Amino acid sequence: MRKMTVTVEKWPLKQPFVISRMDPMLHGEVVVVEIEENGIVGRGECERSDVFEPDYPNVTDGIEAAREAVERGASREDLLSLMPAGCARNAVDCALFELEAKQKGHTGWQMAGFREAPQPVTTVFTLSLDTPENMGAMAAQNQDRPILKLKLGREGDIERVAAVRAAAPNTRLVIDANTGWSLEQLKDYLPKLAELGVEMVEQPLPPGQDHLLEQIDPIIPIAADESCIDRSSLPELVGRYQIVNIKLDKTGGMTEALALLEDAQALGFDIMIGCMIGTSLAMAPAMLLAQQARWVDIDGPLLLSKDRDNGLIYQGSQVIAPDVAVWG
Repeated sequence: MRKMTVTVEKWPLKQPFVISRMDPMLHGEVVVVEIEENGIVGRGECERSDVFEPDYPNVTDGIEAAREAVERGASREDLLSLMPAGCARNAVDCALFELEAKQKGHTGWQMAGFREAPQPVTTVFTLSLDTPENMGAMAAQNQDRPILKLKLGREGDIERVAAVRAAAPNTRLVIDANTGWSLEQLKDYLPKLAELGVEMVEQPLPPGQDHLLEQIDPIIPIAADESCIDRSSLPELVGRYQIVNIKLDKTGGMTEALALLEDAQALGFDIMIGCMIGTSLAMAPAMLLAQQARWVDIDGPLLLSKDRDNGLIYQGSQVIAPDVAVWG
């Protein structure tokens, strides 16, 4: 019989992490699930999002509600009906995914159905929402990174992007409004952002307003983040977004993420792989998905004061999967 262990951990951030719709995060808080069966252990990590977003379902309660079924032998496919998509299912699913891989003598990438081990990828480096002056200063410190992601979503956003561009003239830029703009702002901002060399805009409008994007000429491709949860999201995104951002903490784990990836590609979407705040235990599964992505955002460990042992290797913005890895 299986045994599931659930642990809550706090990981200090190098500096507060700020986005438009939340209070500043002073640390990362994650939930680690370990599932042991006959001496073999699988692990998964998710963000404890209910700590930072009051309306988010309690993550540990969600995991505990599935304990009996998991310990009795529920499969990853069973989880799709046992647990809703989200952080809680992600931690359990990734633990079962690794457990199953080990039981079969497979690596994580083999379990995922990929033909080769993960190759190095380039991740964005995220700049928190701040004043134009402070974001420009941070950009100057990171101007040698290939691509910066700017958190926006408040008044003065064009000034923020301009300050970053002036400080990092040769760096690729993507931006994330985190649902903070109106349609009118988006129409006004897009040509200005194009002039500043921004190559992608992530989730400008709140979920539920996706239909308004039909009025937009996407001179810069637009990515669905909060509006893209799992495969059930896709019909509402077609013709409105050009990119989907796949995050394990939204899909509820690798099982659904792999299915979402396949369906999104079949519909012609470009792919972005994203993350929440977390350690390499959360990033390692996403690293497999990142092999299929045009944009990669798995910089969580770069924002932490330290990472786990045997974590992914970060050389600047290049991410490398080590031979002895924390997961998979």
